[in-house]
Amino acid sequence: MSAGKLEMFINRLTKVHKHVSKQARRMEVACYRIYDHDLPEFPFAIDWYNGVVHCAEYKRRHGMEDDEHDAWLQECRLAIAMVLQVSVDDIYMKIRQRKAGRQGQYEKFGEERTEKIVPENGLSFIINLTDYLDTGLFLDHRITRDMVRNEAKGCHVLNLFCYTGSFSVYAAAGSAATVTSVDMSKTYLNWAKRNMQYNKLYKDERHDFVHGDVMEWLDYMPAGRFDIIVCDPPTFSNSKRMEDTFDVQRDHVMLLKKLLKGTSETGHIYFSNNYRNFQLDRDAIPATTVKDITAQTTPFDFQGKLHRKCYRIEK
Repeated sequence: MSAGKLEMFINRLTKVHKHVSKQARRMEVACYRIYDHDLPEFPFAIDWYNGVVHCAEYKRRHGMEDDEHDAWLQECRLAIAMVLQVSVDDIYMKIRQRKAGRQGQYEKFGEERTEKIVPENGLSFIINLTDYLDTGLFLDHRITRDMVRNEAKGCHVLNLFCYTGSFSVYAAAGSAATVTSVDMSKTYLNWAKRNMQYNKLYKDERHDFVHGDVMEWLDYMPAGRFDIIVCDPPTFSNSKRMEDTFDVQRDHVMLLKKLLKGTSETGHIYFSNNYRNFQLDRDAIPATTVKDITAQTTPFDFQGKLHRKCYRIEK
């Protein structure tokens, strides 16, 4: 790598880190995104998790041989350590391929189990820095999670495609009457339970963890049961357990119609997804209000960087 290009990366990282970390300190945010593919030659997503760094390189045609790429990656790692003033050992590097949605969260490629407890808005979450492409806490939903906590008191809350249950923890912390979490992965459901237990919110009679295909489970969901539904589906899914494929653009109307059946008369849905070109078919959704809340739910560290869409849908 040329010294000039590395210097360009260091300068950019220094600039964004100074700006974002200052905002984070002011807002008392301990986990945040620092850098997100700002320079095409350095296609990283760099996240700060309360003292350690998670850095994912998006795979691309870089034209380097394996040993050359390894050397380049090590130079980048040293540069990141210098700018962020952390030990190289506290930087966890991964390579990820761009895929539709968040399927990567289910891919396991390690057994090191390097875990850390990190704080967010007065709660604590278990992250895994080594074994999966994603850590277990999606930082872009920080504001949406807090909205759910503020509304959850006395409500029956449903968290679909619940992953590691961060929305469920927020709902329980907001004194929800019940929280039901549904996911196809036993690993992530167990992680969700551990997050609940760590926050001293796990109560068997009030909070239910359902292992199963969300689309199948919705066919048996009790009508009018839930006051708040959180649904953050993958863009595309064709897992071994699902007979049919799921495509968020093609299937979102069908999905939302099912969710609305399960929503109480005064209830609402938080629906989000990561498909860049997603277009909501508003006219086909039988709801009173459909509001695009993407802008107000995008945290400061994702401004201008994020492709997530988020909607609040009232029955």
